[in-house]
Amino acid sequence: MEVLSSRVIVRPADPGRARRFYRDVLGLAVYREFGPPDDPGLVFFLGAGFLEVSGHGSGPVGEGAPMLWLQVRDVRAEHERLAAAGVRVVREPRVEPWGLVEMWIEDPEGVRIVLVEVPEDHPLRRDQRG
Repeated sequence: MEVLSSRVIVRPADPGRARRFYRDVLGLAVYREFGPPDDPGLVFFLGAGFLEVSGHGSGPVGEGAPMLWLQVRDVRAEHERLAAAGVRVVREPRVEPWGLVEMWIEDPEGVRIVLVEVPEDHPLRRDQRG
């Protein structure tokens, strides 16, 4: 299979609230908008991928739901900014045993979002090809 493009799709119970969260609170840039002007679907840039917020969900997200993994430059700065904006912080920033700095938040629907910082000295920053 040759994958040419991909995206994560979120179908929130309250699409307007979800659109505002991803666009206004997280500050994701809009790639495209589609559908009716009063209730559009939005596709956001998500690093090398995309996040689509469209349609309407029909129930709680639950523990087995997909999570978003977002690499950022400074997790602690994002923690301050998002906490001040009232975002639910599930887990404060901390250095994990594998060396990444991680923080967990939730969107208004309960979708878990992991914010990750790769420290300067982490092996992911080095060319492993030798």
